[in-house]
Amino acid sequence: MKFDDILHHVGEFGPYQRRLYFLVCLPAITIAFHGMMPIFILDIPDYRCAIPGLKNDSYGSRGIWHQELLNDSIPYKDGKLSQCMIYDNTTRHHDANSSATQCDQWVYDESVYENTAVTQLNLVCGKEIDRSHLNMINMAGNLVGSLGFGLLSDILGRKKVMMINILIHITAGIGTAFITDFTGLAILRFMDGTSNSGLFLMVFGIGMELVGPSKRTFCGIVINFFWILGLFGLGGIAYWLRDWRHLTLACSVPAVVFLSYGWLVPESPRWLLSRGRNDEAEAIIKKIAESNKTAVPSNMFGDDTLDEGPKSKLSEMFTTPRLVITSVILFYNWFVVNLVYYGLSLNIGNLSGDIYLNYTLSNIAECVAYIGCILLLDKVGRKILLTTCFIVGGLGCVSILFPVIYGSSSHAWITIMITMIGRLGCSGSYAIMFVYSAEIFPTVVRSSGMGVCAVFSRIGGVVAPYIADLGLLTGGDLKTALPLLVFGVTSLLAGILTLVLPETLNKQLPETIDDAKILTKGGIRLGKNKHYEMNGQYQHKNGGIINYGYQEKQT
Repeated sequence: MKFDDILHHVGEFGPYQRRLYFLVCLPAITIAFHGMMPIFILDIPDYRCAIPGLKNDSYGSRGIWHQELLNDSIPYKDGKLSQCMIYDNTTRHHDANSSATQCDQWVYDESVYENTAVTQLNLVCGKEIDRSHLNMINMAGNLVGSLGFGLLSDILGRKKVMMINILIHITAGIGTAFITDFTGLAILRFMDGTSNSGLFLMVFGIGMELVGPSKRTFCGIVINFFWILGLFGLGGIAYWLRDWRHLTLACSVPAVVFLSYGWLVPESPRWLLSRGRNDEAEAIIKKIAESNKTAVPSNMFGDDTLDEGPKSKLSEMFTTPRLVITSVILFYNWFVVNLVYYGLSLNIGNLSGDIYLNYTLSNIAECVAYIGCILLLDKVGRKILLTTCFIVGGLGCVSILFPVIYGSSSHAWITIMITMIGRLGCSGSYAIMFVYSAEIFPTVVRSSGMGVCAVFSRIGGVVAPYIADLGLLTGGDLKTALPLLVFGVTSLLAGILTLVLPETLNKQLPETIDDAKILTKGGIRLGKNKHYEMNGQYQHKNGGIINYGYQEKQT
């Protein structure tokens, strides 16, 4: 008996699975805390050089005497006090020929934050790139965590690896609040990144492996709302705690409760069966049946319980032009969704206006995108909806050119609105890509195909911090426009390429490479006089019948 058949008997999403699913979704909240904390703890407030010899210098002017000291000590640039230059010798009435050198002490505007990691480590005046490095290191940790812990979970089990990640998640988060140097902060940000991706992968996997086939799409999307809850929660905590160390502690300590999962969350019975530990798997299944008030089927386990059919290698997805094009487009789309999602998120701190309001608007846009996907995904189809999301988000970002070129007086608000449209599009794309990719890759290579997609996705995340901070290198109007242009162009290209992919709505999932070849014929027109139409059924050479297919027709 197949494991999914066992779940059909004992309950696909009964009370036991619902309770467990709720538990494993909760870590998504603190994962969101840690994933988006850099928006606040690594933000760069306004700053200027400190007045030499003046103790307790402050960013704002304290009066006429303070303003005179500022004029005597710090040159002006573009009508503002220089952020990085100071006069060689403090004398009154500097003229245009007075020389200035780079300062090594700064004062920061404390109207938004009491402090950030940037202000405590003085990552300014040529060191701004270190902020991008810290964000990149965190994203690199995501990549390593996805690959390393994914493989380790197949050896040690989902539950053990989950608990390892919870410990790292707590240690890295709390430790960050007490770090005092750049190297230590970089190490902890890397550890945090590995645990973020590893923990999400484990809890998502445990939840999905105990849910029946009819509820997997629903459960695959609902966990995103726990992520959204974490995003809104972070905004509220950051608003009240303006000290970056206090914020980090407040977002890390709650994860301690997840240590109880060592007793509350069982091992995945699918994994136990794969390791030949049938007695342990049977005990968990009996608990599910008892809680769901169902009966355990007789002769539960057999040789075919976890038999997934014929085995294939991912390289077989590159044996025909159609499969090559499909695979490459999926990999590129995954690169883009992560690049744009995290890029726009990290770029929030570079926008004008109140950062807390901008962050909240961004979260609202993401929530709207997820709700829209749930309502429309099974009505308009994956391909059309994904293309629309990419193009809407891309056009939104590219339209930043208009306020820059025409110098609109409402430039700041237009830029914020454009960013929110971009976030709406990329968030929708993100949600759809999980479902769409899994439906295109055939069963025999689905896991490995999604694994490679995850790698390209994380590469996009690694690049995202540098794109988001491109404007710091250029200044002026391009400070805001350049990152959005890059995100917009890559999104538009992804939307256009998606038109080449096949539609999967109401189609039976492909099981073999041959099935994938048939499916992709519906997405690519090969010649002027050929097209492919639905034919109801398609008969393989071996005589097997599947419930979908395309038959070549001459026009």
